[in-house]
Amino acid sequence: MRRFWFVALFMSILLVLSACGDDNASGGSGESKDTLIGVAMPTKSSQRWVDDGDNMVKQLEELGYKTDLQYAEDDVDKQIEQIENMIVKGADALVVASIDGTALTNVLEKAADQDIKVIAYDRLIMETPNVSYYATFDNFQVGVLQATYIEEALNLKEAEGPFNIELFGGSPDDNNAYFFWDGAMSILKPYIDSGKLVVQSNQTDFEQAATMRWDGNNAKSRMENILSKAYSGGETVDAVLSPYDGISRGVIQALKGVGYGSGDLPLPVITGQDAEVASVKSIIAEEQTQTVFKDTRDLAAVTVDMVEAVLAGEEAEVNDTETYDNGEKVVPSYLVEPVSVDINNYKEKLIDSGYYTEDDLK
Repeated sequence: MRRFWFVALFMSILLVLSACGDDNASGGSGESKDTLIGVAMPTKSSQRWVDDGDNMVKQLEELGYKTDLQYAEDDVDKQIEQIENMIVKGADALVVASIDGTALTNVLEKAADQDIKVIAYDRLIMETPNVSYYATFDNFQVGVLQATYIEEALNLKEAEGPFNIELFGGSPDDNNAYFFWDGAMSILKPYIDSGKLVVQSNQTDFEQAATMRWDGNNAKSRMENILSKAYSGGETVDAVLSPYDGISRGVIQALKGVGYGSGDLPLPVITGQDAEVASVKSIIAEEQTQTVFKDTRDLAAVTVDMVEAVLAGEEAEVNDTETYDNGEKVVPSYLVEPVSVDINNYKEKLIDSGYYTEDDLK
């Protein structure tokens, strides 16, 4: 009997240890599966943000974390309320793609009071010390890729010109928009200054070219006004710098409305960004010319690594510690490389990589 009692006791201890081991295995990187990560995204109106949210949740949940994914539909107050709710729910870390990078100072102070770490996702959060890291793409390079595409498409280095170009910028409340603009102008401004590129509208400053909330309808209206006022004498548009696919599609609608893309009036070279399905289809249809592909799977992976680091009290991997000053601190950042995509390489970059299927683009 005594021998049987010892065997039973030994088996009970093994069962307890086994159960403890199972709990650890389910959490991912040693974290409890009750660890909650709040993910605040700006809007579902852009396909790229839907992809960002889906990729983030997928990768976090594969590691055993719970997630709270919220979209604010470009309503700043709503995003603040959503982040406050995440704090109340006991989020252990926050990933925030801000609508207005200057509007989150107070709510992030509340997060800091609860020792909740914050990762800025793709859009730098401004004017607060309470952001640990910034995960983004090389936003200056995005503009360089767009402008270089125009430079090569028009053969600006060798052609005599002049060529007519119109310039569109992103939303002035998004810090990234300035990087896109500066990157593009680093290539295009010398041609504008020399007269090889002519902006018939004379709208050459970012403030004139900016598109609030990246709204394609606003871009369409502005392009219609430019065409009616600056191109009424028979001039034609040879290129349009657009920083984002939704803006590009609005510009194309305005151009087609006055006959571009039919007869002997081809559409100009038109850039874009985000490789949204509608714009990739437009590229295949030879309307939009180019887009900049930013693989959100890669950005999500970088962000997840940052989340795991801050939860463990460790330093995350970064590759930029100088560029992104938010007015309170230089935020340590990891920049993912963007890729230029057009009709010649979209299959390789988008389909072969598994980002889209052929059916997605039909």
